[in-house]
Amino acid sequence: MSSEPIKFLLVDDTAENLVALEALLRRDGLELLLARSGSEALELLLVHDVSLALLDVQMPIMDGFELAELMRGASASKHVPIIFVTAGASAPWRVFTGYHLGAVDFLFKPIDPHILKGKADVFFELACQRRELSEALRLNEIFVGILGHDLRNPLAALIASTEVLQLRTTDKDQLRTLDRMAASGHRMSEMLEQLIDLTRGRLAGGLGFSCTREHLDVGELVERAVHELRAMNPDREIVIEADGDRATWGDPYRLLQLFSNLVGNALRHGTRGSPISLRITGAEGAIVIRIHNRGVIPPELLPAIFEPFRARTNSASRSGGLGLGLFISQQIARAHEGDIGVESSATSGTVFTVHLRRRRE
Repeated sequence: MSSEPIKFLLVDDTAENLVALEALLRRDGLELLLARSGSEALELLLVHDVSLALLDVQMPIMDGFELAELMRGASASKHVPIIFVTAGASAPWRVFTGYHLGAVDFLFKPIDPHILKGKADVFFELACQRRELSEALRLNEIFVGILGHDLRNPLAALIASTEVLQLRTTDKDQLRTLDRMAASGHRMSEMLEQLIDLTRGRLAGGLGFSCTREHLDVGELVERAVHELRAMNPDREIVIEADGDRATWGDPYRLLQLFSNLVGNALRHGTRGSPISLRITGAEGAIVIRIHNRGVIPPELLPAIFEPFRARTNSASRSGGLGLGLFISQQIARAHEGDIGVESSATSGTVFTVHLRRRRE
């Protein structure tokens, strides 16, 4: 567990008020950050992960409401719980403004110390629980990564042994059994690689590049991915259109994995009988790849479509995957300073759009 204390931010332009608040809230495992103005508070929020902010409303230059509005506009502080503290009259407009800005409570001076301490204790315990859950999740992901890594070698030995037996066996029934064993082994191997990639993406800040970046043609990688998938789906039509310069530098193995994931996803969820179409466009600063199919993603799934282990439709649950393909694809695109977007509707079908920033040697 992290030994770093939970942090609360106290903001008041009067030093005596800060001293009184600090004396009331001080406890083991809690660090109190003190600010005499809104600008000081914003500087502290840039550096520290704050679990609760107590803001005085009536401050010069930048009052508590203005500070709260700026906090809500910054990604680092937009979710920090805010309790407003004011010596002003209990006017309904003040309370309404405070809650409109995302406050969780509104206290009027003189403050009852028991009430203030009770409220602060609740947020302290919530912060401790969030930290414990985060640490448990991190340990689980480490365990998944270690388990996936350690299982690869024995699984590879089983697959290799199965392939040797396939070469030595002529009995048709035995060959069918060995074919099923080999196919299952390869599918398990792909799942293990996805779990390892999940661990890399979560704990290592992204999948990253291979040790050596190579000069490559994105169009050729897309062709390779499509060629492999056509062999496994001979009854499906896949159309590729390309124009412009598709050359860049990057990790060819990872980009091939990205295109295989997206085209494979289109084949699984696209409407049978309708072609899968890919368009690759090379511009000066970026390469854009669009993968279109006639399937439709339910609107409720779109916001979490790139999340690992996301809720999937029945057709997806039968695909034999773990729901990690789109998450891994997004991580690969981001490792190449790009990203992936998706649009889906009943009239136009589904389009995944990959933007890859063009990289020079």
